[in-house]
Amino acid sequence: MVNSVLHIIVRLPCRVVRGAALAIIMTFCAVPAIAAGKLVAVVLTSDITRYRDAHRAFVKTLAANGYNEGNTDIIMQSPNPDPISWANSVRKVVAIGADIIITYGAPVTLAAMRETDEVPIVFADVYGPVETGVTKNMTVTGRNMTGVSSKVPMITLIKAAFDIRPIRNMGVIYNSREIGSLVQLKEIKRVAAQLGFAVIAINVSSVAGLDVTLNPLLAKVDFVYISECAAGCKGFEKIVHRANEYKIPVISQIPDAADRGALVALEISPTEQGELAGESAVKVLNGRKIGQIPIATPKKTDMIINLRAAKALDLHIPFQVLSVATRVLK
Repeated sequence: MVNSVLHIIVRLPCRVVRGAALAIIMTFCAVPAIAAGKLVAVVLTSDITRYRDAHRAFVKTLAANGYNEGNTDIIMQSPNPDPISWANSVRKVVAIGADIIITYGAPVTLAAMRETDEVPIVFADVYGPVETGVTKNMTVTGRNMTGVSSKVPMITLIKAAFDIRPIRNMGVIYNSREIGSLVQLKEIKRVAAQLGFAVIAINVSSVAGLDVTLNPLLAKVDFVYISECAAGCKGFEKIVHRANEYKIPVISQIPDAADRGALVALEISPTEQGELAGESAVKVLNGRKIGQIPIATPKKTDMIINLRAAKALDLHIPFQVLSVATRVLK
């Protein structure tokens, strides 16, 4: 019943949520089923595939450690990708007495940290917890949160692209409202300063915005990097298709980027991130102090070269690039 009510409320306008809807949620705080077990609240920065994949692994990890449907309620919210919606979603789960909040992505993690300093927060898929301002210390956060970092060595990705074809101008698709995406843009600018190329960035907040900005960008660049922003994730195939028309390679660190058409990808598995987040959540639910749990880093990072994309772009992949790849798509 509580789950049904929450999913209905997520779809209501913000002005309704702030008033009558929040009162309805509070009514359900006394439901015995919630009081008897654990309430795990999950909030996504946006409704994208990699968060859903990580969450499935997270739920399996909880169940494997005894937190299953019989004693644990898991509620999920996928608010609109904007600061007001992120904050409202966190307020709702705090109001109903969540035992722990699971956040996917840096923006909603930061929103959760602003809304509560008491409810434990376990995050996943945060690109650079230090760089995004989530924590100052990866070993002991000393706060009501821990989680999993999704950071990859950006220079490794860019150097692989550089070895395939010289870069004069790198196009970057990002969203300034999504801090992980913004951090990636800043990292690429630092690499550009080292390797001597220019960065041309477009700030896109929706897939529809790509229609206006893509063609002018593609006319000026040698490569396109797609950051982890929601618009980039949801419009990935559109970007690749348009880039192919201009014979411009696409690179990214988004999971499944190579399978979706990127020439080079440096990826961390969402499944491993979900499993690690689940392990941290189990520790918290078992009574461990969350501020003493180190932030986890996935063990495996895949460098993937897409030979199908290379053929379509009439590009030769040098042996030194292939030799560092962990996977090659033929």
